[in-house]
Amino acid sequence: MSFRDTANRICSALPGGEWSEPFGPGHAVWKVGGKIFLAGGSQDDGVSVKCPDLETARMLREAGVGTKAPYFHASWIRLPPETEPDELRHRIHVSYDTIRASLTKKAQAALAPRQSGEDL
Repeated sequence: MSFRDTANRICSALPGGEWSEPFGPGHAVWKVGGKIFLAGGSQDDGVSVKCPDLETARMLREAGVGTKAPYFHASWIRLPPETEPDELRHRIHVSYDTIRASLTKKAQAALAPRQSGEDL
């Protein structure tokens, strides 16, 4: 299974997760409540995810977990295809939870809870 397939499988299990290609073919994103929580470019060279804050993103870049996500705010990181599946799952869940928490209370209430066992 490819890196992108693994990421898509993780995202598809998240409540309210919606896949689209708003920037053209090959530029896939996953959204919750209309807001992006994962983006992958046409080069298939990784995926970009949101961190809860700038410090977390900086720490992950310094630790070599990811790099600055092109075209995104500094609180986003790009995870390379070599990212271990457990780390990928964790980073996707953190990104999803961060974006979900930014939705209105009404939008949050309309979503089923994320199960802690949701994984590959």
